[in-house]
Amino acid sequence: MNSVGEGCTELKREYDQCFNRWFAEKFLKGDRSADPCSELFLKYHTCVQKAIKEKDIPIEGVEFMGPNREKPGS
Repeated sequence: MNSVGEGCTELKREYDQCFNRWFAEKFLKGDRSADPCSELFLKYHTCVQKAIKEKDIPIEGVEFMGPNREKPGS
């Protein structure tokens, strides 16, 4: 799936690959050490925020998930 911003699609692909590798090779095997993909996520997140502003996409009232954030009601 492509990202909201054309320029963010490659960053999304890199992050997805990193996360999927970490999840399968570490997390599912009991290694709960820090997510090594956090830096990639932050770069992708910044790119998406910029694309949302440039496209004037309304996001007021939308709650976002990300590293170190819990689901509402948790």
